[in-house]
Amino acid sequence: MSLPMTVPEAGLPARVRIHEVGARDGLQNEKSTVPTEVKAEFVRRLADAGLTTIEATSFVHPRWVPQLADAERLFPLVSELPVDLPVLVPNDRGLDRALALGATRVAVFASATESFAKANLNRTVDEALAMFEPVVGRAKAAGGHVRGYLSMCFGDPWEGAVPVPQVVRVCRALLDMGCDELSLGDTIGVATPGHVRALLTELDVPVEKLGVHFHDTYGQALANTYAALQHGVTTVDASAGGLGGCPYAKSATGNLATEDLVWMLQGLGIDTGVDLGRLVATSVWMAEHLGRPSPSRTVRALSHQE
Repeated sequence: MSLPMTVPEAGLPARVRIHEVGARDGLQNEKSTVPTEVKAEFVRRLADAGLTTIEATSFVHPRWVPQLADAERLFPLVSELPVDLPVLVPNDRGLDRALALGATRVAVFASATESFAKANLNRTVDEALAMFEPVVGRAKAAGGHVRGYLSMCFGDPWEGAVPVPQVVRVCRALLDMGCDELSLGDTIGVATPGHVRALLTELDVPVEKLGVHFHDTYGQALANTYAALQHGVTTVDASAGGLGGCPYAKSATGNLATEDLVWMLQGLGIDTGVDLGRLVATSVWMAEHLGRPSPSRTVRALSHQE
């Protein structure tokens, strides 16, 4: 298998941790139900490819995300893997379900905009934060690690461009309530590198507390990731095969493909611990189960998918 020529660049991190979201964010929009054992095998194969953080599922009410209604059946099938397996918990009930199965890493999902908070959570931004505060507190009291997802950090399909100070306010609220890490989401893929740098500079948070989550709607996900790397960010969300979108933002297309990210990072000499060949094979395998080619350019190039 061909690999990029490695040409390191000064000023970039030596290592990046990929927060793999394919098994949760990637599959949640699939119209046909993916069997639980296929999901579990997907997670196992991702771990075998060297990914150390794999978001496994979401303990959301099945009515809202039917694809993830099997969270109680799935999590025990993968919980013994030697990797971190964060899960999404939307509220106290979701946290109860996750803790009952021994989950130690959870995530809450907030919005930087009122329109998306209403569409996704049927609450205002501040009402959603008030709902999350006891969830975060209880998770921390149980010894857990909490990630705070923040959607619509760069643009909103109803409100347009999102002012940087508005995003910073919600970020600080999530950190103040105890979140260990923030994931800054470009939910509809409208960010550009200068916008990314402006937000990271204004936010002024230690980079070890930050991750970035870019969608590739306008082909900007890798450019935006590179801007975040230049700022010192070392956690990047990506989805194997480029799967996923957002069920509440119809203009959102797929996540940044993990393979495309790994190809760029390898070329820059940045360590990820990921075996690109195994990862490509995993995405080809999943694409066969889904009945369509992977949208990842790197998967297509290295597997000759048509």
